Amino acid sequence: MRKDYLAFFASMFLSRLADQILLFIVPLIVFQTTNSVSWAGLAFFVESLPRYLSFPICGALCDKFPPIRILHISQVYRAVACGVAVALYGVFGGIYWIVALSALCGVLTTQGIMAREVVMPYIFKHYTYTKTLSYSQIADQTGLVLGPLVAALLLEVWAWHWVVLAIAGLFLLADLAMLYWQRTSSVILETFEQHHDLWLNPLRIAFGHIRRLAELKKIIGLAVGVNLIIGVTLATSAAMVIGHYGAGKDDYAGLQAAGAVTTILILFLLARLTLPLKLLGALSYTLIAVGAFITALSPNTGGYVVGFLLIVGFDKMFNVYFRTLRQQVIPPQDFGKTVGVITLLNNLSQPLAGLLVAVLAAPVGTQQVILLLAVACSLIGAGVVVVHRYSTHRSSVYSAETD
Repeated sequence: MRKDYLAFFASMFLSRLADQILLFIVPLIVFQTTNSVSWAGLAFFVESLPRYLSFPICGALCDKFPPIRILHISQVYRAVACGVAVALYGVFGGIYWIVALSALCGVLTTQGIMAREVVMPYIFKHYTYTKTLSYSQIADQTGLVLGPLVAALLLEVWAWHWVVLAIAGLFLLADLAMLYWQRTSSVILETFEQHHDLWLNPLRIAFGHIRRLAELKKIIGLAVGVNLIIGVTLATSAAMVIGHYGAGKDDYAGLQAAGAVTTILILFLLARLTLPLKLLGALSYTLIAVGAFITALSPNTGGYVVGFLLIVGFDKMFNVYFRTLRQQVIPPQDFGKTVGVITLLNNLSQPLAGLLVAVLAAPVGTQQVILLLAVACSLIGAGVVVVHRYSTHRSSVYSAETD
């Protein structure tokens, strides 16, 4: 791999690693300090909600201003925020500062994610976009997996405020890697004139593209189905493995590690192979739905493991399909604002799945809830395909008649 490409992916890995360490330690520190699950849950809500809500405006910012500059701001300001939070803790004490820090860093992380989304289609000239996405997902997934492990190790030897300073150091290293990439890369990104409004007009444009472009409606519908399964799997995996099947915590940790390894192997395979985009989407969506049915109907741990690995492994393959297709159809000048809105819409079904688990798991059973959502995922997938084919057929007939 070229040095400039490696520097970009290294920056992505370091930034994700730092972000995941912070995500891991905040609910943990709150729980250890308050001994309250409710406060820990509230802390997670406070740090995660701004991440989702800020996607549209962060996307609009990436269209209006140079995305590389926004990426630098995201990384440097997160490092500065970590230092300020530790200083405030040293002066006033309390854990409010780390919760506020996580909320602020959540928004800045979204800003960085959107900036990378905007620049990646243009900076890897020697790779196909599918290959670029595969390598970026590997860097992202590796940071995702190592974050909690590194956080646990650091908390064994340091107090949490020293860990936060270490997180600041990782953000600065990520920015240094980006600076190296800029110096060794000859890429010049095109900029587009934008409206002054950063809220209503970008939303109008984004929803206009979603309304007009059949491919966007299709992938949003499919992503809603996939995220229902991802959401119910995240919400129930611990309860299923430890509670329903009676396995131990080490078994659950092993399952998570196996899921991470499976995901990385599939991404490496995608980076080496060239598969048709339709096959990529159909295969990943089908196997995720199959995995959901297996986890819902399996009578033992072995079957559940197979279903779980299908879900988490092929989720990233679907992600590559989804991101490749949207990059092909969204106009470059509106890419950031449109992706921001799409990302917000896609992620709404994950908390919905968690809410359904909370409401229905006790009266009907956890496996029945998973089965219900597996059926919903299958129906959504079939419905989206039928509607898309019908709308495409109507468009072709209309074009033929007008010609």
